Amino acid sequence: MHTEFTDLVAALDIGGTKIAGALVDDTGRIRLRAQRPTPAQEDGERVMAAVDAVLAELTASPLWSEVSAVGIGSAGPVDAAAGTVSPVNVPGWRGFPLVARVRTAVGDLPVRLVGDGVAMTAAEHWKGAAQGHDNALCLVVSTGVGGGLILNGLPHPGPTGNAGHIGHISVDLEGDLCPCGSRGCVERIASGPNIARRAAEQGWRPGPDGDTSAAAVAAAARAGDPVALASFARAAQALAAGIAATATLVEVDIAVVGGGVAGAGDVLFEPLRAALAQYAALSFVRGLKAVPARMGTDAGLVGAAAAALLEGRARDGGSGPR
Repeated sequence: MHTEFTDLVAALDIGGTKIAGALVDDTGRIRLRAQRPTPAQEDGERVMAAVDAVLAELTASPLWSEVSAVGIGSAGPVDAAAGTVSPVNVPGWRGFPLVARVRTAVGDLPVRLVGDGVAMTAAEHWKGAAQGHDNALCLVVSTGVGGGLILNGLPHPGPTGNAGHIGHISVDLEGDLCPCGSRGCVERIASGPNIARRAAEQGWRPGPDGDTSAAAVAAAARAGDPVALASFARAAQALAAGIAATATLVEVDIAVVGGGVAGAGDVLFEPLRAALAQYAALSFVRGLKAVPARMGTDAGLVGAAAAALLEGRARDGGSGPR
């Protein structure tokens, strides 16, 4: 008979807005939560103090004695090999030794670091829309565009933990300069702020509430505004080009799209599927489909837990996430 806990791991989901923590069992159930706002504009030690506060809540739980590992999903870039993070939206952390600092707080438990796109991907493969697919691409389309890969049934983070970062595939050779240094990146066209920027440049104006966000552009698109519709169609085309390029390289058969921009629903997914049919034209990628993510705001925590459980399976030869 299955015992109540065959394995329990701690998970951290670190972003520019919040630092979330949880204790997660090996069925993906969250048993305990803790959260603090990210003091993103303060110095690195103040950010780490927020992480320590989350960990203190978790370690104070009677459940902590069951914990076998810690998984961290962090905004990036990350360097999993070095155990460091340099989140673009947390300027106080540049090459910050997060893994070493978390180890100090949790004792001798193993700690696994992955990028937030890889964490989301692990969650969607374990419990979400990519479940049952051995080869998948998962995307987070929000303030930026990130992603991760499932290959041969397992997350493929790459040597530094950044594999699958589709946002910085160039899809427009003469496009706008991207902050990353390249031109015409998927992110420069398809992220929420860039959808809103393009709509404003083409003449879209917000309503009486003054909301200039991508969500407001999506609402206008649903109401039939041609400029808003065109901005989402352009974003969908960029995403489709990046997804098709990725599928052509590694033969994924599903693209799971999450993040705030995916909340636009059919305004995004209808032109995305139409563009994907054009870009994914070769016989071995023609069946590629794009679907909405299902894990929502828990994706980072559940995915960080999945990464820790998978690491434990590889280390111990035991069972990973169920």
